[in-house]
Amino acid sequence: MKKLFFFLAALLGSAVLFAQEVATEATPDNKPAEQKMDYDRSSLAMTMIYHSEDEFGAAIDSAYHAMPFPDKYDNHDIGLERIDNSLFTGVQKGKKPGLIKAQYGKKLNPNDVQKNAEAVEALINNARVANYMIAKWFGMLEGQGACKMDLVFERGQWNATEFDVALANQTALGVNNTLNDAGMQLIGNSYLLVNDMTYATAEERAAVAKGVLSLLGGVFDAVMGTDIGSSVAAVGSAIADGFTGFAVKNHSYLFRLNWDEELFNIFINEYWKEESDSTRQASLEKFLKDERFTMKYVAHEYECSEKTVAKGVKVDREKLIKMVCTRSIDKNIAALQLQYEDFKVKTPVYEQVFDAKGKSLGYAVKIGLKEGITEKSSFQVVRKEIDPTTNKVKYRYVATLKPVKGKIWDNRFMAAEDDDNKDKAAAALSYTLMKKAAGGEILPGMLVIEGKYSKVQE
Repeated sequence: MKKLFFFLAALLGSAVLFAQEVATEATPDNKPAEQKMDYDRSSLAMTMIYHSEDEFGAAIDSAYHAMPFPDKYDNHDIGLERIDNSLFTGVQKGKKPGLIKAQYGKKLNPNDVQKNAEAVEALINNARVANYMIAKWFGMLEGQGACKMDLVFERGQWNATEFDVALANQTALGVNNTLNDAGMQLIGNSYLLVNDMTYATAEERAAVAKGVLSLLGGVFDAVMGTDIGSSVAAVGSAIADGFTGFAVKNHSYLFRLNWDEELFNIFINEYWKEESDSTRQASLEKFLKDERFTMKYVAHEYECSEKTVAKGVKVDREKLIKMVCTRSIDKNIAALQLQYEDFKVKTPVYEQVFDAKGKSLGYAVKIGLKEGITEKSSFQVVRKEIDPTTNKVKYRYVATLKPVKGKIWDNRFMAAEDDDNKDKAAAALSYTLMKKAAGGEILPGMLVIEGKYSKVQE
């Protein structure tokens, strides 16, 4: 694959770092069978705030870039690897760079969260992240400005189960036009998740609880964003050598691509270039500087995840940090789905489950603890319909599902390997079993959405 040295790097220098090679999207052929059923998936790009000023900043960075991508979203990676915290100016009081950090044991107040979100939004829009999101959709980055609809059509086709195809076939426009139109609608469901992760070690937390601040004050200040003492390096090394735990504070900021008919027409009329068009490279450069395309801040979530082991027990620190970081992001994504409904995961009913005598036990759904499911969770089952007049997607209510006690899948990262996980049986499951609480006939391929979704019609 040809490497692309993004113009953003030149625009912001070392501020926002992009990978030099654009990741290739997975195709339906190399996805597991159950993944082919996934549809109405939002497209997600993720990045992190890199805290070079923190003792464990590099460790978090390494763990973050080794963790798996959330499998309920289409990976819309544009090569945005990290944003250095030092780039944010004017957020904190005085001239100190960086986003606002919470003091140990406290959360950021809503005003500080808003300040951080506005600062991140300003930086990513100045970096023209929205333009890269759109260019990714139309293959411009791989084709040096040449436009194509392959990814749009591909994701539109992914969204088609046999149930969908049969339904689409009833429309005047036919199957392909309907599904391709659905693919176009997916562009508006493109998101960027910015994770601002900082840490506190178990030693620090214990020291604070005991009031032994005289010994660890320098490290405490460094971690929590206060004044850095002269003994930070020496004490920090001692802390690292005696590492017995790790707690990650993760503030996740969710941004959505601004995309409507007007912006689509601007793109088509001004920037659409075929493979043979000699002006395509110049057009790409111009497009990547167009300020009319933007990302919008829509939601924030905070999670503090931790993992502690007894002193003297040998641990794989890298694996431990990776587990905590991954779970903190998963928890934030699950919470963001409930907070911002257009970000909700719509998961298909995988299959109906029967016992040995042919009695129905319920329905298998491929979500679990990672998505925040509890015994109190409630899900709508909906049928996807195409309006024959507008050719737009509608959702019709079919039934209500509730998780079966003791049958909630523990699909959290490394759940089966976690020695502290007391329910190994849940980690051995491959789906969550749900029973119908109300409604009509449920068929495999129908969508499952947690809670209430305003776009569902009775």
